[in-house]
Amino acid sequence: MNRREALFSLSSLVATLTVVPKLSAKEMHNVPLETQLTKDVLPVPALQGGYQVLTNETDRKNLAAIFDRLIPADDHGPSASEEGCIEFIDSQLAGDYGAGSALYLVGPLRPENEEKLMGSPQFLSSPRERYMTGLKALEAWSQTHHHASFFSLNADQIDAFLTDMEAGKINLGADVNSQAFFELMLQNVREGYLSDPLYGGNKTMAGWKMIGFPGARYDYRQYIDRRGEDLKLIPVSLIPND
Repeated sequence: MNRREALFSLSSLVATLTVVPKLSAKEMHNVPLETQLTKDVLPVPALQGGYQVLTNETDRKNLAAIFDRLIPADDHGPSASEEGCIEFIDSQLAGDYGAGSALYLVGPLRPENEEKLMGSPQFLSSPRERYMTGLKALEAWSQTHHHASFFSLNADQIDAFLTDMEAGKINLGADVNSQAFFELMLQNVREGYLSDPLYGGNKTMAGWKMIGFPGARYDYRQYIDRRGEDLKLIPVSLIPND
């Protein structure tokens, strides 16, 4: 199994669903059933008004350098940044996911018990805060060790850094758990590469084509009896075709 295949395990497919924005029950209330799946209630495509969180160009380039080593361009498809994963995570960080709306961010009453029972620290910062702190620390680390921005490092240097980061061997300062930050970026780049293009990532649907996912098709009844057959379906996005 190559690196790209390993990145797209069943767990990453399931994780993709966790950051896709949904209308709340209150928002859906009083919306006629026949219009609930129309463009009138769909989120608008990401990055309509420019970057909202990743406004610093160096931060974007550094993150793209990491994303493109986690999912590089190859015979199976374009790289993560080419496929819109930076736009995807910027949009997510600007919304409920970035704010940690679904997370418990209040500290434990007994922190020492938390580590004994869970085996890992509880993060009290939102994903948005973790990215901002982590990217700032990443650039500071690169300037200290290489006297250059992280994105200017070559592929071998970035790979070595990421290998050590995944193993928890990189010190990005007291405010950043480098291993956990690596895991967060890995999760998010997978999600961006497999998201609906509506959310900014997977903009040419390369991720879906690679795994054979046909997208947001309305009806599959005509294919129910065609088990095990390659239907060669062209992926369909949630983006309305006017």
